[in-house]
Amino acid sequence: MAGDPLLPEAGDGGAAPEVLALAKVVARLRAEVVDLEGVASVTAVVERAKGVVMAQSGVSADAAHQLLADRAERRRRTLLEECWITLGRTGVGPVTVPPEAARPEPDEEPEPGLSPFSSNRYVVGTGGPGGRSVLARLAQDLTAARTADDVAELLLAGLGGTQDVTAVMVYRTTATGSLELTGRAGVDDDLADQWSHVPPLSGVAALEALAAAEPVWLEDAERDAARHVLIGDAPDRWPSRAWLPVPGGPPPTTVVGLFRSRPGPFGAGTRTLLRRAVRLCAGRLREDGGPYGADAATGDAAAVQAVFDALSEPAVLLTPLHAQMGEVEDFRIDAAAPESVDVAGRRGRELVGRRILETYPTVAGTPLWEGYLTTLATETPYEGEPFTYEEVTAGVPQKSVYSVRAAKLGDRLVVSWVRHDTSERETRRLAELQRLGNLGWASWDLTTDTITWSDQVFTVFDRDPALGPMTLEELPRHLVPDDLPRLGAAVERLLGEGEPVDEPFRITTGRGVRHLRIVAEAQRDADGAPVEVHGFFQDLSVLRDAEIALVDSARANLVQRGMLQAERALGARLQETLLPLAEQSLELAGLCVDVAYVPADTGLNVGGDWYSAIELPDGGALFVVGDVAGHGLSAVGTMAQLRFTAKGMAVTGSRMPDVLRRLNNLLLHTASAPEGATATMVMAHYHPSDRLLTWVRAGHLAPLLVRDGEARYLPQPQGCLLGAALDSSYGQSVLELLPGDHLLFYTDGLVEDPGEDIDLGLDRLAETARELLRAAPPEALARSLAALRPGNRDDICVLHLNLADGDDG
Repeated sequence: MAGDPLLPEAGDGGAAPEVLALAKVVARLRAEVVDLEGVASVTAVVERAKGVVMAQSGVSADAAHQLLADRAERRRRTLLEECWITLGRTGVGPVTVPPEAARPEPDEEPEPGLSPFSSNRYVVGTGGPGGRSVLARLAQDLTAARTADDVAELLLAGLGGTQDVTAVMVYRTTATGSLELTGRAGVDDDLADQWSHVPPLSGVAALEALAAAEPVWLEDAERDAARHVLIGDAPDRWPSRAWLPVPGGPPPTTVVGLFRSRPGPFGAGTRTLLRRAVRLCAGRLREDGGPYGADAATGDAAAVQAVFDALSEPAVLLTPLHAQMGEVEDFRIDAAAPESVDVAGRRGRELVGRRILETYPTVAGTPLWEGYLTTLATETPYEGEPFTYEEVTAGVPQKSVYSVRAAKLGDRLVVSWVRHDTSERETRRLAELQRLGNLGWASWDLTTDTITWSDQVFTVFDRDPALGPMTLEELPRHLVPDDLPRLGAAVERLLGEGEPVDEPFRITTGRGVRHLRIVAEAQRDADGAPVEVHGFFQDLSVLRDAEIALVDSARANLVQRGMLQAERALGARLQETLLPLAEQSLELAGLCVDVAYVPADTGLNVGGDWYSAIELPDGGALFVVGDVAGHGLSAVGTMAQLRFTAKGMAVTGSRMPDVLRRLNNLLLHTASAPEGATATMVMAHYHPSDRLLTWVRAGHLAPLLVRDGEARYLPQPQGCLLGAALDSSYGQSVLELLPGDHLLFYTDGLVEDPGEDIDLGLDRLAETARELLRAAPPEALARSLAALRPGNRDDICVLHLNLADGDDG
């Protein structure tokens, strides 16, 4: 840094070592400001497009800019692309959509011979093979460069051997937005005269690089010739070229074109080398032709903040606040690095604007405070011993141990520190968090090719920690082959382009296939090249196994539900075939008979409720109501067996107790289910000649008799349910029906409710039947009772017998 006013002359024997050290710190910080400055701003193309929109729509400049931005977002274009199209439609310039080369393409071809899993593609160091020596030689030679031509010659000499750069052109923007050639190398006079002035046309890659403040990489000669106005023409001579804006401004006003004699893409290492080479030349190529003046050295807060934003360590910029008499009464934080965290947890720009003594009052009078004042007065850097700082937050004391360093930058202080007490409790918590979440953190420093894994990552990968972290080249050997292309693309996005990724993948281990997830992001340098990657790996195998089990269970449930629906449909058809009409009124042996059958409203299976009402050869009538336990086809089959057997034996003259005894034995010997089959049943034989009703029961509910406006249940003869015990005996009872009597046979679905005692249901039925008969004609009593049970959970079967008044038998 010859001629730097901040450095004492070599022969100045009076300069203290502290002053020399401070001068070096300031010089280094200034170089970082130069290297990292350069923010994208409104370009000439955007301004022209805004003018067109303002003229067409009669809106303000801000509204025109917003309108262009909204159009770009809606049409999924960049703002610059929308501006090109707007100008082309109005005839202001030719329509040439800027290429995707203005930002790295996601499908960029790898360097020859390197796969997505080759670390050589991403370990950037100083920008590829020979990069360190190229940059060192360039930096040394730049001290003698005086013009842009000199700089172009140096770039050509430095990059020609390793990168096949055979021509360099340097342009600077003018007040009208056009480009003027200010330096060249490897370009003859005729070609230089032809391209000495480039008007502000669309499709000029150099202008696009300045507008976006990002390099434009032209890597396909045929495609680029169709999309761009190629400065220098000669796509055969220079099949690939790059335009890199020189840091400065904002906006940048100088751009360097590097022309290569070989085709193909610029790899990650090559791009980094070219960016750094151009940055190194920034001091000689900026519009003012010289280094930053004294104002920049004072550490302008905005410029320093731009530097801090690229730091991965804590640092703040302190501005002294002077009292009326001139002494320093406090310092204000005017810039803060993102990793700056104080003891209370305030981070990064949350610290900006705070005053030291107001925010950290216990600093006053400490060696740290005296160190700040001494450094500000003497320019001697301060490096303090570790000390404990305590702050009470929400009533809880928070302690941390810090080592602080302060250096003067202009009239301000740059302060950095190291926090020593990442507490053991926090470390344990982090370890527990990783264990419970089955995840672990990992990082990769691309400048040193250093990979770091937490202990849990070794567990996730089922890898012996003694082997160390897995290299990128090892990873494909453990991947499930189907996941190789997808994870390779994610690796290229992360390491090649610096885009964050969240990607699932599978690996094979000694314990089988594991389902993993990587979530990672890249930290970029000032050129936008990834220099460090950090993130975590998570083992999702248990979750994935649960998802697979859930899918299998859902599939099995669907199959089972389909089978149940088919079974229900078949059972319902059998039931409809076997049973008489669900609702009907008829007359048998002088009795008025009303029948109602209502299937359950819920469930997929059909029930086993049934009834029979037939005339017998002796002139009498047989009435049967039964209820088979269970649902489904087996219940329907048992119902059919009981119904037809009972009718057959009754028609042939068998005594009703004998019928029940034989049906009981039949169920015990023919039941197909392991637990057997059971059923309840009530059966009655009516003789019209003497109006006597003989009836038997097998575990069924007692019939309900309504006579003379009073309702009562008949006393029940002996009889357990069918299928319960071998050789059970059954008694019978006889009832004389009187004119006007009403007798109800029914199944339990008419009286049962979940959680309710059945006696309550029986009392409710008796009262309801009595009220219905009092209020309306009796012809539809069975149907009326069934209709009062909506949402029934079980089948309902009701058989109503009525001996009309005046019937004398």
